[in-house]
Amino acid sequence: MTREIRTIERVPEAERHGRVSNQFSLWFGVNLQITAVVDGAIAITFGAEAMAAIIGLFIGNVIGGITMALHSAQGPRLGLPQMISSRVQFGVKGAALPLVLTILMYLGFQMTSVVLCGQALNLIFGWNAPVWGMVLFGLMTTCVAVVGYRLIHMIGRIASVIGLIGFGYIAIRLFAGYDVQSAFGQVDFTWASFILAIALAAGWQMTFAPYVADYSRYLPQRTSVRATFWSTFLGSVIGAQIAMTLGVLIAGALGTDAFLSSQVGSLGEIAGGGLVAIFIYAVIVVNKLSVNSLNAYGGFMCILTIITGWTNHRSVSQAVRTSIIVGFTVFATVVALIANEVGFLTVFKNFVLALLTVFIPWSVINLVDYYLISKERVDIPALYDPSGPYRAFNWVAIASYGIGVLAQLPFMSQAVYVGLVARALGGADLSWLIAIAVTFAVYFPWARRTQYVPDRLITGSADDSPARGARALG
Repeated sequence: MTREIRTIERVPEAERHGRVSNQFSLWFGVNLQITAVVDGAIAITFGAEAMAAIIGLFIGNVIGGITMALHSAQGPRLGLPQMISSRVQFGVKGAALPLVLTILMYLGFQMTSVVLCGQALNLIFGWNAPVWGMVLFGLMTTCVAVVGYRLIHMIGRIASVIGLIGFGYIAIRLFAGYDVQSAFGQVDFTWASFILAIALAAGWQMTFAPYVADYSRYLPQRTSVRATFWSTFLGSVIGAQIAMTLGVLIAGALGTDAFLSSQVGSLGEIAGGGLVAIFIYAVIVVNKLSVNSLNAYGGFMCILTIITGWTNHRSVSQAVRTSIIVGFTVFATVVALIANEVGFLTVFKNFVLALLTVFIPWSVINLVDYYLISKERVDIPALYDPSGPYRAFNWVAIASYGIGVLAQLPFMSQAVYVGLVARALGGADLSWLIAIAVTFAVYFPWARRTQYVPDRLITGSADDSPARGARALG
């Protein structure tokens, strides 16, 4: 497997490869995994009736899927990692603001993946100490992320196939051995729980936005926006909806306490135990490896984007690349080990969910600029020059971003905080809708008057030449 050499620089057309259908298999496999199953089960813990939860999750997946697929469509056109392109809006150094919070999100999701897959690996090999399975999964994640783009896509294709087989078998066993019909009608419909289910799925999809273009940027530039959008959208939405619906049915049939207290073990029990259960544990590991590699790779890209924004570097050596990925994964694994021992994993997961509120304003700003203001015209060499036309800090975007975050506070309804308006609405969380509306209303008219927009897409004098004023790191 060829090791990836590109990092934050633009991918030259001569190195572009792959089929747009690969976006479907990658995002289908990434979403058809145990954490998405748990996400669906959580909708039941929020008090949603099962059918209402399934419909609400579908609506949220569609809304969030549209957003993340629009980001994916930027990849072939620009050939850039997602967060490098956000320098257009926030400035070369100002882009560090959302990046720091994005890194925290990656760490949180990677930590939960290490805990869950540590359980699965321990069950496969019969280990009693949690540390062995967690460390092994951390090593597996590191190896895949270091090799990079091609291996990540290959594992995504494998995950999509065995995930469909594994989770399909669990669904068959669930219907054959449990009273699934009893999952419906256990509670009355409420708008608050229905809206929370929508927010759960929309938030799930939007967490992919900061790195989704990283995995479409190698596609040939001639790849159409429409093709990239639909391949990404359908893979992500269908995969997530299958997994979340399964979570709703499992939680309704088994009870949320029984499932959420032992997610991995419960799936093995439904499968019937024995060798079949071991296969299901292996499916969990492979599918989580697919998404966890994205988290490690995305975390590396974010860290590198911050560093190079302040040091004026455009590329890094393989040694620096490997060191950042290893350090990121080791840190996440150590935190996961501590969390598993002292029991603050649930608190940290709630903290990660609260961080989702910072990604919606960023996403709105990025998409509004790219599709409505810049209209795909970007001066790519200028993205590596803080003294260039995009400047070090773009205070229009930064101020709009801050307003979009603060506007959500009264409407938030999460485990760590409930706003005044949300409390008056019986716990309904409308914060993400408010974030979209307010950020758009502030940023679009303001940026339309102030944003630098070149007359065409500028890639540089040579397709793979260094950007002006940039130098290599390491």
